[in-house]
Amino acid sequence: MEQVLSKLKGDKWIWIIVIILSGWSLLAVYSSVGTLAYKEGKGTELYLFKHFSIIAVGLILMFLSHKLDYRYYAGISKLLMAITIPLLLYTLVFGNKVNDASRWVTIPVINQTFQTSDLAKLALITFLARMLSRKQEEIKDVKKSFLPIMGAVCLVFVLIAWANLSTAVMLFGVSVLLLLIGRISFKQIALVSLGVGLLGIIVISVGPRRATYFSRIKGFFATEEVTTSNVPFQEDKNYQANNAKIAIATGGLFGKGPGNSVQRNVLPHPYSDFIFAIIIEEYGTIGGVILLFLYLALMYRCIRIVTLSPRAFGAFLAAGLGFSLTIQALANMAVAVGLGPVTGVPLPLVSMGGTSILFTSVALGIILSVSRNIEELKYKQELDETPKQKKVIVGTV
Repeated sequence: MEQVLSKLKGDKWIWIIVIILSGWSLLAVYSSVGTLAYKEGKGTELYLFKHFSIIAVGLILMFLSHKLDYRYYAGISKLLMAITIPLLLYTLVFGNKVNDASRWVTIPVINQTFQTSDLAKLALITFLARMLSRKQEEIKDVKKSFLPIMGAVCLVFVLIAWANLSTAVMLFGVSVLLLLIGRISFKQIALVSLGVGLLGIIVISVGPRRATYFSRIKGFFATEEVTTSNVPFQEDKNYQANNAKIAIATGGLFGKGPGNSVQRNVLPHPYSDFIFAIIIEEYGTIGGVILLFLYLALMYRCIRIVTLSPRAFGAFLAAGLGFSLTIQALANMAVAVGLGPVTGVPLPLVSMGGTSILFTSVALGIILSVSRNIEELKYKQELDETPKQKKVIVGTV
């Protein structure tokens, strides 16, 4: 293990956390896809192999992206934004519709679906990091700094929110945190937040998924007695949330053991949206706390990179990408334990998925690239100081 880690640059603890989460993901997904395999008439081993392949590709992308000097991502961010905006528009008009939401586009050559919001998150955060780092001397200027920065944030929010409000809200929250760190005026941020809030209300009121939003919000604030798990999905608006609570309650402190979940056969998406509930059912409250601790530890390591980064761009990158991953993880867990309305947000690096895992891996690779640069600068400083120390010692003698 030490030999493998010695070949990996950047924060070693982030590498360890990623490896643990990836291994746990394989166990949890393999345990959760039984019903899906039965419906599709395929073996669970096929889904395990597919998920393993995606994780392997993700780790390769993570390794490659951490090898690239993070300063190159400043230029790449402009290209990503130029691709993202038209792609989001294309998705809204021509994307694959699932549950009245156009979130995916099909890649023609390999015939695989691609969720454009995953690319948009990476593009916007890297773009904001670039803009904030370059505009620090004129950060209070409305025309030169505020309008171009907030224009990008609001445009991406609107394009994502029409089909995926939960992702758009989380991305806007991460953007606000970055803007506060970047010294954008609090009054300006508050004004834009009010405008974005009004846009969100419009999306909820007249958007294509308004019925789903109202149903989920009403179900979350409902005070009626919890229904049992044998109520058909169509008749119970809280079907998913209630069965997630049952999974958590029956898991107890130590859980039922890997592969022994019962609610995996009842929950509609136990391998993605509600995988945290299945993990608690199988590994207990202790397992859930350990998983939560891993994400908090990941955020702590990102914050540490922020404090050590000698350049503003690296600090903004580590902060934005770290906040994005942690907030997404906390949102998924909150839904599973009943602290928020049901959303379609996956658990980073754990839930089964394609583009989510791949772009999460790239984001972690960028964070590690910043960390690698810090280590290299520190090593160079130590080499520069060593001859001076020797010279002082000789002169003293």
